[in-house]
Amino acid sequence: MSRRDRMANQELFNHLSSKPQNRPLITVLIPTLNEEENIRECLESVKWADEILVVDSGSTDRTCEIAAEYTSRILAHEYVNSAAQKNWAIPQAAHPWVLIVDSDERVTPELRDEIIALLRKGPNCAGYHIRRVNHFMGQPVRHVWKNDKCLRLFLRDKGRYQDRQVHADIDLKGPAGWLKHPLLHYTCRSFEKYLLKHDRYTTWAARDRAKRTPQVRWHHLTVRPAFRFFKQYVLKRGFLDGRAGLIICGLSAFSVFMKYAKLWELQQRKDLDKPH
Repeated sequence: MSRRDRMANQELFNHLSSKPQNRPLITVLIPTLNEEENIRECLESVKWADEILVVDSGSTDRTCEIAAEYTSRILAHEYVNSAAQKNWAIPQAAHPWVLIVDSDERVTPELRDEIIALLRKGPNCAGYHIRRVNHFMGQPVRHVWKNDKCLRLFLRDKGRYQDRQVHADIDLKGPAGWLKHPLLHYTCRSFEKYLLKHDRYTTWAARDRAKRTPQVRWHHLTVRPAFRFFKQYVLKRGFLDGRAGLIICGLSAFSVFMKYAKLWELQQRKDLDKPH
């Protein structure tokens, strides 16, 4: 074992051995599907938790094998969408506090220490927002996604995700606070995986939008994608993120276009199915 590993293990031991027994316990919940490239680093970053709960939706790679090195709680559940999967998993947590971490995210030592200190002191909110520092193709994105945040730490019985197929937030029964230190998010390691995710998410987004947009018009397919690009590249200063910022803003505008294009397709099918 290297000196660096020994120091890291000693640091972890100090944190665990100094925990008061009467503090609230915490479960880290990690949803997975074929994440063998990501899961080990994710698990390493949360092994300080009182429980690690992995909820897998049919991985065919080594995801579950790797996860078994860190936890005995690996549950299988069929995936419908992200919100439904997490809402099924949250009540399975053994402890009153839940921290949700995706496989491509990492809890930094600073965030770990802040969460442990918060639990020792006694939380005064039902949940807490956490900022995310995003990386695109390995490059940190400091501007276009600067204000990215999500409510990930909350009381198990006080939070559930909204009934949406994509981009659902947590509805929290009680006040929400903020944590100072961010999660690290390593999104889009390859365009192949991004495009698969993009296709799935724009389909779900079209279905969600169908409830609020009875008919797709020309401005949905032109003005809205263009404004999304302008908002992110100019107003949010995505141009300062260089070529990565340009690609992100272009892909974001394309996702808006595809959402409405798929919604138009759904509406055309319904029209064709109507009796004439």
